[in-house]
Amino acid sequence: MNEERLEYVVPEAIDQRLDGYCCTLPGDYSREYIKRLIKNRAVLVNGEVKKASHHLKGGELISLKIPEPQECRILAENIPLEIVYEDDDLLVVNKPQGMVVHPAPGNRSGTLVNGLMHYTKSLSTINGIMRPGIIHRIDKDTSGLLMVAKNDLAHQSLSQQLKDHTILRQYYGLVKGVVKSNRGKVDMPIGRHPIDRIKMAVTPKNSKEAITHFEVIERFARYTLVCFRLETGRTHQIRVHMENIGHPIAGDPLYGLGDKNNLFRTQGQCLHAQTLGFVHPRTGENLLFEAPLPEEFQTILDSLK
Repeated sequence: MNEERLEYVVPEAIDQRLDGYCCTLPGDYSREYIKRLIKNRAVLVNGEVKKASHHLKGGELISLKIPEPQECRILAENIPLEIVYEDDDLLVVNKPQGMVVHPAPGNRSGTLVNGLMHYTKSLSTINGIMRPGIIHRIDKDTSGLLMVAKNDLAHQSLSQQLKDHTILRQYYGLVKGVVKSNRGKVDMPIGRHPIDRIKMAVTPKNSKEAITHFEVIERFARYTLVCFRLETGRTHQIRVHMENIGHPIAGDPLYGLGDKNNLFRTQGQCLHAQTLGFVHPRTGENLLFEAPLPEEFQTILDSLK
């Protein structure tokens, strides 16, 4: 692979992390991109590999190996997309149930990314060639709103907002059983399931903090419509938390009661990312979007009433 080799001398009397300093170099490299270079041993300090957190004191010689951009081999597909909002920096998309967000082994086509590649030529590169523009994901069988970055500046800003827990992400979900508390908070760490590697689980080992807030919207005879607000965004977070407190998401094929839980014969879990709010990365404007419940989800609620 061809690569560009760059060298810079750090100014005297500087006290800065290696990754932070490299982000100031010509090229406007994002912190995520620089960290990938450091991890791949493509950044040297006086000829030596250092960690991203290494503190520079001034006078060091920084060498970078910038790989030639890879040609994206994702097939652009003319897939209908529901674009809720678009400007020069970002998109907000209402993803339908059943659509995978980005290509992966076993899902090389028909994904949201395949559709985005056809829809626009402007997508951020921070997450690599397989996930252009993708800042966060929702599960295949969860519907609802997603942010998509059209450039690296937007991607970096929105990713930082996710990290700082300042993005509003609310979901509507139908859970099995009657939830007694009107509102509550589930604070349980989530990690990979120790036996079933497809699943996630509440576990103290190799896990990360996971916090879900919930509020009851409506109670039915054997089900409850609940609004969830994510404080963190772990894989399958709402589904795992609700299973753990005894109220699995209706129709969820992976958690809780599996097929026995799918009394409505849905395609997947009755879970919808309804509300998304964040600060625009360029203008600083507060943006708020809502997507109505999918027709199938609404039909189920009507039948329960």
